[in-house]
Amino acid sequence: MGQVLGTAFLFVLSVYFLLPLWWLLVSSTKSTGQLFSTNGFWFADIQLWTNLTNLFKADDGVFLTWVGNTILYAGVGAVVSTLISAAAGYVLAKYQFRGKEAVFGVIIAAVLVPKVMLALPLYLMFAKLDMVNTFWAVFLPSIVSPFGVYLCRVYAAASVPDELIEAGRIDGASDTRIFFTVSLRVMSPALVTVFLFQLVEIWNNLLLPMVMLQDDELWPITVGLTYWDSLRTTSNYGLTVTGAAVSVIPLIIAFILLQRFWRSGLTAGAVK
Repeated sequence: MGQVLGTAFLFVLSVYFLLPLWWLLVSSTKSTGQLFSTNGFWFADIQLWTNLTNLFKADDGVFLTWVGNTILYAGVGAVVSTLISAAAGYVLAKYQFRGKEAVFGVIIAAVLVPKVMLALPLYLMFAKLDMVNTFWAVFLPSIVSPFGVYLCRVYAAASVPDELIEAGRIDGASDTRIFFTVSLRVMSPALVTVFLFQLVEIWNNLLLPMVMLQDDELWPITVGLTYWDSLRTTSNYGLTVTGAAVSVIPLIIAFILLQRFWRSGLTAGAVK
């Protein structure tokens, strides 16, 4: 009975989380008039190709620029953030140095700080550096992930045996080589998790680029769609909905491609 109730509860949660995505998919196939005159959860006349054509032609094709910017901010930012988190977490887990626990305490405290509280201080800091309205004003804050450092520290402590590191040193490998050739492979499930979390967070980030960027050629998708929606014109409703549907596709693809890396027992047989 308990298993049935648990399954039913998970099914309800799945429907709850997938329903907005279904509405977005259905709405992206409708004309602007059909958005308001038909059932929001079912198809009408399929206008998907027309909507996509209008989307990529609007404002001289600026949406494609926003897509490229978002891929650059989120893709490169997530990769760099993952490497930084992995290195920092690995050092905190496997090396002894003065003040290590204090540093880790600061990182834990940083996890609890809402990102919205950092937007204004970051703007003032980048304004003094004359970096506002540049790529770096969005990219540099995006590569810092206190939660990623915490997760990598916990995973490295649990999954990377000290004996494995010592074996590498006995074989003459440097600590840097051991980290990149051995430890990173062992930590791959944690790295994929950090990468996906950062990818989604940066991809969906609205406040920071909205504060930092004035040039629409530098906007990510979130700011661009918000701008279109703020115009409150009839044609822009369809553009906003279709653009939002397109923006979800890369995230879905990333999850599908990377889910196979979530495997346990990667160190089985590594230590004799």
